[in-house]
Amino acid sequence: MAEDRKVVLARITGRVQGVSFRAWTRSEAEALGLSGWVRNEADGSVVALIVGTKIAVSHMVERLHVGPAGASVEQVYVEDADPGFAPRGFRITG
Repeated sequence: MAEDRKVVLARITGRVQGVSFRAWTRSEAEALGLSGWVRNEADGSVVALIVGTKIAVSHMVERLHVGPAGASVEQVYVEDADPGFAPRGFRITG
């Protein structure tokens, strides 16, 4: 159902690189049946495109506020996004 589909771009700041944040994000996203990608940014943040049902995307955003063990999330900025090329499954792209 297209009306149940949601696409967001999330930028996570804090201590989120060097703590397996991307691998954790992929694992959490796959468990929720989401597609999209996650990557490190040069400014030390992590950015993720998250595509799925409204409920699953909402759960993923909640999880991003906590992150994996070793992470220290300061902020999660979320905005609606155009899916563009959303891959099947969830990928680590950089």
